[in-house]
Amino acid sequence: MSFLRQVARNVSRVRAFSSTTVARKDLVQDIYLREIKAYKPAAVAKDAHVGVVKSYSLPPTPRVPVLPTDLASALADYDATEPTKAPVAQAESTSVEEAGGADAFLTFLEADLPKVEAHH
Repeated sequence: MSFLRQVARNVSRVRAFSSTTVARKDLVQDIYLREIKAYKPAAVAKDAHVGVVKSYSLPPTPRVPVLPTDLASALADYDATEPTKAPVAQAESTSVEEAGGADAFLTFLEADLPKVEAHH
């Protein structure tokens, strides 16, 4: 009898370490899949685009460029003209050396800064 008890204990221990896993259901996934399968999109009317989309019309056909009949004289006139140049503006230089040298710069640095008025 003790032998049977020992065998029964060994069997119960072996069953406790079973390698097969119990199939578990994922409730959230099942609900999600059920809702996806049950979804029916609303039917869109065939004239739903009217007023939203502009009708397409082809642009006008381009014209072929026409060369002037007296091309040689037009080129000769262009070559004869002198190009005009824009006047160059002289930039005012406020360099320390031109404004009076080091003494003027030092007096500028020693001058009191104006007080900033607070805006309320």
